Amino acid sequence: MTIILETERLILRHLLMDDLDQLFALYQDPEIRRYFPEGVLNYEDTKEELEWHMHGHPRHPELGLWGTIHKESGRFIGRCGLLPWTIEGQYEVEIAYLLDKSFWHRGLATEAARGILEYGFGKLGLSRLICLIDPENKASQGVAERIGMTFERQVDEYEGDNLPFFIYSINKQVTFQA
Repeated sequence: MTIILETERLILRHLLMDDLDQLFALYQDPEIRRYFPEGVLNYEDTKEELEWHMHGHPRHPELGLWGTIHKESGRFIGRCGLLPWTIEGQYEVEIAYLLDKSFWHRGLATEAARGILEYGFGKLGLSRLICLIDPENKASQGVAERIGMTFERQVDEYEGDNLPFFIYSINKQVTFQA
């Protein structure tokens, strides 16, 4: 098990095939998948995504979706991470998060997103991070704002899907010493 990062209450690690059933339980829940353009996923699609991200993103292995473990209970509670995109011709890296709804409203999405932000800027040396958020997803907008992101703009479609989304962004603060 390769741990990517730890926060006070979470461990983010590479996904394992053993995570498939727990991930499928999350991916088939319409409330958890409400703001995802593809909606709920069946078992085969969940397995395909899991295999895709087991060792990081295939073209960017330092990025990907990571199994998210609640330290106190030891439970697999979601998948969070960093995803590469090209939006309107610009390369971007998204902080992505999805958690079991039984763990909502505890600050865990914000904790995961903050840890991922620090990892992206500190460990990976990224200079900018974004969140792609459904305009109706107020909870995710709140998470983005709590980690210091600001609303940048609305994009009306991505690769022909005709689904609008908000881009929240943050740039790494560079400090200069004299």
